Amino acid sequence: MRTRWAVGWRFWAIFSELLLIADCRNRVLFCPHPQPLSHIVGEGSRAFPLANWRLLPCVLAACLLTVVLTACQPNNASPSPAATNPTTPPPADQPPPEPDIPTFRYKIVNTYPHDPQAFTQGLEFHDGDLYEGTGLKGKSSLRRVELRTGRILQIHRLPSEYFGEGITILGDKLYQLTWQNGVCFVYDRRAFRQITQFRYDGEGWGLTNDGKHLIMSDGSEVITFRDPDTFAEVRRITVRAQGKPVKNLNELEYIEGEIWANIWYSDIIARIDPSTGIVKAWVDLEGLPVPNRDIEAVLNGIAYDRQNKRIFVTGKNWSKLFEIELVPPRNAAPTQDDATR
Repeated sequence: MRTRWAVGWRFWAIFSELLLIADCRNRVLFCPHPQPLSHIVGEGSRAFPLANWRLLPCVLAACLLTVVLTACQPNNASPSPAATNPTTPPPADQPPPEPDIPTFRYKIVNTYPHDPQAFTQGLEFHDGDLYEGTGLKGKSSLRRVELRTGRILQIHRLPSEYFGEGITILGDKLYQLTWQNGVCFVYDRRAFRQITQFRYDGEGWGLTNDGKHLIMSDGSEVITFRDPDTFAEVRRITVRAQGKPVKNLNELEYIEGEIWANIWYSDIIARIDPSTGIVKAWVDLEGLPVPNRDIEAVLNGIAYDRQNKRIFVTGKNWSKLFEIELVPPRNAAPTQDDATR
């Protein structure tokens, strides 16, 4: 604003000088007879000559021009924040960062025999026995196994075109997925007699239930909840660990309000919040004493004895099945890369 007034003042000073020059010129050229003092309006040295009233339109025009020029001058003064920074709404609340994910280790409580020919794809504990689904075309089966001895008590073999996958028991029904056939078989739990079957799109990997819905994995980071009577999708969650998707979710078990998931080609189990899909903890089972284990003999099989709160784990073609207890997490964060690749 000071710059505008300075420009206006300089313009007025120059214009005043021009008025004085014009006044003198008028006196010489147009006023051969000097004007008496009585013809001057006002007193003192700053009085305005009456003869110059004919210049009033020029003065008014000059004043108007001064105002216009002043308004057009750039304003170099710093503008107020309110004038240049309109009020903006505060940023939306950001969700708090996820805490570090604890990693549990394990202690072996008991070791049981397991059929090394069983390509384990599903595992369940019910009424004192293990139920197991095995895979591979021509070798897929559904079994009831004695825990203590590993002896097969009951078996149903799938037709050779099917590759058996995850299993779960809900009520008197036993459900068994197939890998790429898009078929879920439903059996009478006691007789292993097929009751019906459902069709679904995509692959079938792991299967468990929360007492109300079937819970299914397909090898991706997505877990689907399904109606046990129709197999229709009810909802789905995306499993994430610290914002990253956790893929290759395989065999599943529902344990004390959490979904436990084997991660294919990994000795890691993810403990998942079923409402959000967020991984709450890892269970690192590296080092389980499995003899003659090759690259395909991956950890794959979790069963839970709800009555006695026992956890069992095994793998594909393992000769042993382990009962484990969890050991409190170490301070170090998990370092597995394949869990979030």
